[in-house]
Amino acid sequence: MTLSPSGVILYNATMVPLHILTLVFSSLEQPAILVLEPDEPPAQGMSRIVPVWIGPQEAMQIGIAIEGLKPPRPLTHDLFLNALTNLDARVDHVVIHDVANTTFFAKLVLRSHGRLIELDARPTDALSLAVREGAPYYIERDVLDRASFPFLFKEAKNKELEIKEFHSFVKDLNPEDLL
Repeated sequence: MTLSPSGVILYNATMVPLHILTLVFSSLEQPAILVLEPDEPPAQGMSRIVPVWIGPQEAMQIGIAIEGLKPPRPLTHDLFLNALTNLDARVDHVVIHDVANTTFFAKLVLRSHGRLIELDARPTDALSLAVREGAPYYIERDVLDRASFPFLFKEAKNKELEIKEFHSFVKDLNPEDLL
């Protein structure tokens, strides 16, 4: 990662931007799955996903962040962000930089007074903070290659063709067909 003269991050080519595709949460007794998707053009109707198995408490924290909920009293992540704000710092970005088996490793990067500070962090904590702050999150390309799975998606139908097919269906419909 490098910085421009004005202090803007110029992430390197090995860092791929991510977004949260979905969070699969069933109960407080079961692990959840945070599904991340790289922001890269899909190839031939296929994208990649990175499933991250997380605990139910971590899932709740990320779910609260995704939904933008504001509890009446600050939760731990809110407290941390309040402390950062009062120290004139903010979450700059998150990088998932390694994976070993099913354990991911991340860096939480803070910006304070024009300098970047990297902290070792659990990806769930780092992502929960980044989502709350609207900060970007990335994955190293080699980690993406090692930890991702293909994700096939159905092509969106051509709306004009769909409407034409519907009109054709209605035009040829007889009242007896409805009995």
